[in-house]
Amino acid sequence: MENIFERDRNGEVISPNEPGYELLIDDIFSCMETAQELSTVSVRDQKRVHELMGEILGKPLPESTTVLPPFYIDYGKPVTIGEGCFIQQCCTFFGRGQITIGNGVFIGPKCNLITINHDVNPDNRSATYGRPIVIEDKVWIGINSTILPGVRIGYGAIVGAQSVVTHDVPPMTIVAGNPARVIKKIEL
Repeated sequence: MENIFERDRNGEVISPNEPGYELLIDDIFSCMETAQELSTVSVRDQKRVHELMGEILGKPLPESTTVLPPFYIDYGKPVTIGEGCFIQQCCTFFGRGQITIGNGVFIGPKCNLITINHDVNPDNRSATYGRPIVIEDKVWIGINSTILPGVRIGYGAIVGAQSVVTHDVPPMTIVAGNPARVIKKIEL
């Protein structure tokens, strides 16, 4: 029988009423406390930012990647961030459903990567489930955009400012709007 952490990683519906939920929440709160500490660190002290991000992620943040605090995250263990990324301040990651960020990704300020959703049944609304977000190499996500659960953003794509991405984004395209739609193909 899978434990609650495995079930959560597999995208199963997890209810606050089930055994083990308090362990999951305790792990999440520990991550959030570390993120609060990160928010007190100077943007110039990338050494300390990397130390705390390593605690949040449960693995090292690549040295070539920059994260500007404050950075808000509920659960970092299922999050992987590639080389040469730049993540601006005030971003929020709900990472329980798994976030994979490729290499050379730029994420603008106030962006939200949300992998968690609630059960549609009103009698079970407090239950949640996750769907992974994948951001391929060299993607640029504009300021104040939101990426919703289960979305893949293809190589080299651009997400326009304040967009809400509800569906996969093809490689080398520009999307914008709410919901985001393809504006044009990137031709080099």
